[in-house]
Amino acid sequence: MEKKSKKRKLSGEVVSAKMQKTAVVVVKRVKTHPLYHKRMVLSSRFKAENPDNKFREGDYVVIEETRPMSKGKRWLIIGKTKQLI
Repeated sequence: MEKKSKKRKLSGEVVSAKMQKTAVVVVKRVKTHPLYHKRMVLSSRFKAENPDNKFREGDYVVIEETRPMSKGKRWLIIGKTKQLI
């Protein structure tokens, strides 16, 4: 019997692929302001392992949580996806 993975998966856009085997992915989410009830777009930046440097700037990708690979890199790009918003 296989264990079900509890790793988080997020989707976002690659904004920087200038490092070797590393890409910076921006993940955007929409949140409603508690008082004014206006929708806000919040973003977070994640450093992710970019195997073989095959993902370039502008690509929309899915990232998955993994073991720490360096001081700031804890995500792995697992594939491409369609444009988000």
